[in-house]
Amino acid sequence: MDLGTKRAAWIIAPLALLLFSSYGTTGEEVCDSPLVSNLPPSSFKSSSQLSSSHAPGFAKLNRRDGAGGWSPLMSDRYQWLEVDLGERTKITAVATQGRYGSSDWLTSYLLMFSDTGHNWRQYRQEDSIGSFPGNSNADSVVQYKLQQPAIARFFRLFPLDWNPNGRIGLRLETYGCPYTSDVVSFDGGSSGLVYWLTSGLRRTFRDVITLKFKALRNSGTLLQAKGQEGLGLNLELERGKLLLLLRQGRTSSTDPQRLVSLGSLLDDQHWHHVTVERRSSHLNLTVDKHTERVQIPSEFSHWGIEQLSLGAVQGEVSQKPVTSKRNFHGCLENLLYNGHNLIELAKNKDQQVHILGNVTFSCAEPVSVAVTFTGPESFLQLPRTLTSSSGGVSVGFQFRTWNKEGLLLTFDLPQQGGVAWLYLSEARLQLQIHKGGRALLELSTGAALNDGQWHSVELNSRRGRLTITVDKEERDSTQASPSFPVTVESHLFFGGCPAEDDSQKCRKPFNAFQGCMRLFTMDNQEMDLIKVQEKHVGNYSNLQIDMCGIIDRCSPSPCEHGGRCSQSWTVFHCNCSDSGYGGATCHSSVYRQSCEAYKHSGNTSGHFYIDVDGSGPIKPQLVYCNMTEEKTWMVIQHNNTELTRLRPSPGVNQYSVHFDYSSEEEQLFAAISQSEHCKQELSYHCKKSRLLNTPEGSPLSWWVGGPGGGRVQTYWGGAQPGSQQCACGLQGDCVDLQHYCNCDADRMEWTEDSGLLTHKESLPVRSLVLGDIQRPGSEAAYRVGPLQCHGDRNFWNAAFFDKETSYLHFPTFHGELSADISFLFKTMASSGVFLENLGIKDFIRIELSSSTQVVFSFDVGNGPLEVRVESSVPLNDNRWHRVRAERNVKEASLQLDELPVATQEAPADGHFHLQLNSQLFIGGTASRQKGFRGCIRSLQLNGVTLDLEERAKITPGVQPGCPGHCSSYGSLCQNQGRCVERANGFHCDCGLSPHTGVFCQTEVSASFKSGTSVSYTFKEPYELSRNSSTLPSSIYSDLTLRGENVSLSFRTNQSPALLLYVSSYYREYLAILINKHDKLEVRYKLDSNRDAEVLRSKVRSLANGQLHTVTIRRLTESVSVQIDQNAREHFNLTSDGEFNAIKSLVLGRVHESDGLDADLARLASLGFTGCLSVVHFNTISPLKAALLHPDSSPVIIFGPLTQSNCGSAASANPYSAENTHHLSDQSGSVGSGQPLVNSIRTDSALIGGVIAVVIFVIVTALAITARFLYRKKDTYRSKEVKGVKQEDSQDFPFNNQADSQNLSTENPKEYFI
Repeated sequence: MDLGTKRAAWIIAPLALLLFSSYGTTGEEVCDSPLVSNLPPSSFKSSSQLSSSHAPGFAKLNRRDGAGGWSPLMSDRYQWLEVDLGERTKITAVATQGRYGSSDWLTSYLLMFSDTGHNWRQYRQEDSIGSFPGNSNADSVVQYKLQQPAIARFFRLFPLDWNPNGRIGLRLETYGCPYTSDVVSFDGGSSGLVYWLTSGLRRTFRDVITLKFKALRNSGTLLQAKGQEGLGLNLELERGKLLLLLRQGRTSSTDPQRLVSLGSLLDDQHWHHVTVERRSSHLNLTVDKHTERVQIPSEFSHWGIEQLSLGAVQGEVSQKPVTSKRNFHGCLENLLYNGHNLIELAKNKDQQVHILGNVTFSCAEPVSVAVTFTGPESFLQLPRTLTSSSGGVSVGFQFRTWNKEGLLLTFDLPQQGGVAWLYLSEARLQLQIHKGGRALLELSTGAALNDGQWHSVELNSRRGRLTITVDKEERDSTQASPSFPVTVESHLFFGGCPAEDDSQKCRKPFNAFQGCMRLFTMDNQEMDLIKVQEKHVGNYSNLQIDMCGIIDRCSPSPCEHGGRCSQSWTVFHCNCSDSGYGGATCHSSVYRQSCEAYKHSGNTSGHFYIDVDGSGPIKPQLVYCNMTEEKTWMVIQHNNTELTRLRPSPGVNQYSVHFDYSSEEEQLFAAISQSEHCKQELSYHCKKSRLLNTPEGSPLSWWVGGPGGGRVQTYWGGAQPGSQQCACGLQGDCVDLQHYCNCDADRMEWTEDSGLLTHKESLPVRSLVLGDIQRPGSEAAYRVGPLQCHGDRNFWNAAFFDKETSYLHFPTFHGELSADISFLFKTMASSGVFLENLGIKDFIRIELSSSTQVVFSFDVGNGPLEVRVESSVPLNDNRWHRVRAERNVKEASLQLDELPVATQEAPADGHFHLQLNSQLFIGGTASRQKGFRGCIRSLQLNGVTLDLEERAKITPGVQPGCPGHCSSYGSLCQNQGRCVERANGFHCDCGLSPHTGVFCQTEVSASFKSGTSVSYTFKEPYELSRNSSTLPSSIYSDLTLRGENVSLSFRTNQSPALLLYVSSYYREYLAILINKHDKLEVRYKLDSNRDAEVLRSKVRSLANGQLHTVTIRRLTESVSVQIDQNAREHFNLTSDGEFNAIKSLVLGRVHESDGLDADLARLASLGFTGCLSVVHFNTISPLKAALLHPDSSPVIIFGPLTQSNCGSAASANPYSAENTHHLSDQSGSVGSGQPLVNSIRTDSALIGGVIAVVIFVIVTALAITARFLYRKKDTYRSKEVKGVKQEDSQDFPFNNQADSQNLSTENPKEYFI
């Protein structure tokens, strides 16, 4: 180990060690000796005694002296018994007993401890429980072992409840052992200790500093650790919090870097223990029972501590103490550095230690009596003792609180009949003086006074001037010159007032104060609150005297996932905004865990936040969910998914590129792990640039992929891991069969090796190294596509319980402070237990208590609690229902499906640790009673999915998986889509729907020009017997119709215009058109010997460019027409009602006008300009067939036909290029090493026009012969070229492919759920 490393280890150790307080004893020696039984009577003290034979000195366990124990004069909650142990002692247990031979005993009590007999501190279990269980009779002994030993000289016992048929009676004992310590005191001025550390102390692998401190001021530097080059670590108190700071530079003006902040209210004049421990590259900082881990900055890699300073801040140049408010004022105890007692070294005047200023080796504490106002009935009444000669008043006090509102002080004014109120409003100090219901004076000062810090208040009225000062050192004050004297008539009331029926005059239009007060002065004389407690002066109610019972409920913060904690005196609140989590403690994620889950909530493609581990530590991540296919793909982008071209660069033998993903490392790993399948495109386009060479040789190029830093991979897209091959090598079709990659043929013409990487353990691709780009003539391009994954192994993980006695069991659930449970169930049973886990007394259970009610019950030591949700519909309907239950330190909640959340608040002063020890039972209970019959799916506890299927495979009575999802999710299939069951889920069959999309929700629309024609040909009559088609029923239909269901949407400005035309082999037809009056006409000619019957709608203005929907239904002679939301119109035909031998359906221009009257023939020749959408004729969808199935459908297309979203109601400008989706690639330029936005140059405008004309002539000629060819073929298909084929660039012929999510015709949207 070099010198720098040794110094680094040594310097961080001292800072780490200085912060923990030991209990003063070493080893694990037994500490349970009786402490009270041998004390003299003078060591006992009480609030009162019933008689001399009931004195506190008789309150010794199992003794019968006097009246057999202590009993106070009155049995109320203001009584107490105090014991002086003579010296600070380690107390580990307390035992109580009733008064001998009586009906007097306690049933519950409080314990308080003190070093001085003042400034008492209440002992709490689990940081919350304050009460201890007492006795049930006068003779039995109830002993309670303290969870954390208490170090104190004095302790007090406060009775809370007692035998209702007796009075307070007590005998007691405490157990423990002696406590020894070394103490040093600093005055906050120039006193301090400086330790010069020797090399013997520095050479340690593990550094630990421990200490205890008691602060008399809320800010100050406890410790400084200084090393070379001005680097240092400070341990500082700031407003009652302990900070670990990093200082750089030798000037004190340099702003320090905060490494961590821990603790709160550490200026309460009680001992707090601290540990700083250095382990390799991090520090552990512990304050009392809470620990934070901190990474050590890299600057400390060669740093060593040379000096430790305690107390006074040292000057950087003079090395002399500097008197400053930053200096620590208080005491330190048992300061150990790697086991060396540094205070003992100072007491022995060791040469390594320099003592500065007034340092004493004892801890003298000022006596400051505080009072705690606990609730709305609390008040303190003090008399006005002196009258100033000037007739004024001077009142001072200090307070601390978390509340923004509260009455601090009120008193009546003499003679004027007025009243003064000094109170908090919005955390500011307000003074109001009222008389006769009118405000005579209002003053305001201070801000943010509800921060839990001590704030001083002075109210002075002298010589006609009234001044209010808050925090005198901050100079925050306000003043006025009232026209009347302000003085006190007789009494001052602090915090509140007596009850209304009390004889004392006190009015309080404001909320009572909850908090602490101390240092009461009147006319510059301090008030003795001990006399108030002893009823010698003043009056009070519901006060805790000689203690400040403030609790910081936000330290440590109960808010998870970055939620911001705020508090009042009694409760805390978590602000979860912008965190992605919700609930009382920001525990549960507000996002779904996968794209699959979003899909089954009815969402369509778009950007979504997913939270792969729910309430776990992994943050939500933004991904794209592509739901346009049957499988739902999650797409995670990186910083370059474009095709990127490379050219040789001088002096560069290798090209290396790193890919940064939009998700963090742990997010990527979790998303890949929970997916069923993942893929990523890897492409290499080459011209005289080899790729892998041969499997036997070293590869010229490689990529790095997988979790963490990834591993080097030498295979290419489409091949197997470890093969050192490309896809063509695996398939045996490389351009040179002697090689396993096309590029390894090393040819001068362009070729490529492309394929998909599908081995999840190797994904994602993190970096790429290309090694054969330096030779003359070498050119290459690469593309690494986005990571794409589908399937959610957790979402469909299910088990079926077919018996009430069947169950699955898992290890004990650990959710001590926060527990969230979510699952889906479906059943036909009316009751059953979903989940149960037991402890010795605690338990947690979720059950279906009836066919309409789910119950979440638990017990954490306060007695059983239940949260119930009642459904208005039966839950045993064999449909999936979702249950979400959460329990935290503040409340329990239960939600069923989308019903309102039911909550149950936790007790304010109760147990909150859930302690379980049995196995977790799913689908049943330990007693095998009330088991659940049905399916449970996607069961997650605190974000972890239980693998029900795997456990079910080996458990009798339970089957893995659970079919039958359409009963729950079938409603997601819209527009005549049909739900089809899958083993894991379902899909929507849109074969009978004119729509498409994952839920058949996407309109199929097209933009028509005047020359566009789509002709759908029905079967000829003699072909009806040849039922050999395997196409869906939406493609073919019967030929003679007695009725039709026709629907379509359109958008046009053309009038007149033919929308749809259906012809027959018997010169019969159906035509739907817009006439010259912008109204809809339906023309039926069902008898070739009669004129067409014209049905005219009354709805106007249909050629207004807006989207309109038409529905036409015919059953024999009855016809109904509905347009948009207008009333349905009814018509009757005079023909026989049969539409015989239908031939074809045409959208747009009609090329065959045989059988049409002149007016309709002229209209048919004009074609249609506008938008047609979701065209449906009985069971067929001709427009959908033309756009999506042109090669397998009996359609003929003439003219330009472009798929568009013009049929969407949200499409404001359906004819703009932005709303259309062309399949042809765009052209652009190529730059070396830059993303290939568009890789082909072409004069597409000119060439496209020429080619379009040529193709149109050819297709027209083909159409003329189509009639003759059609009779000899099953179908005739022809499609006009929709665009111009772009000429291949001789320089670089590969197009850039758009990312998968950009191929969707749906509009991507960002969802914040």
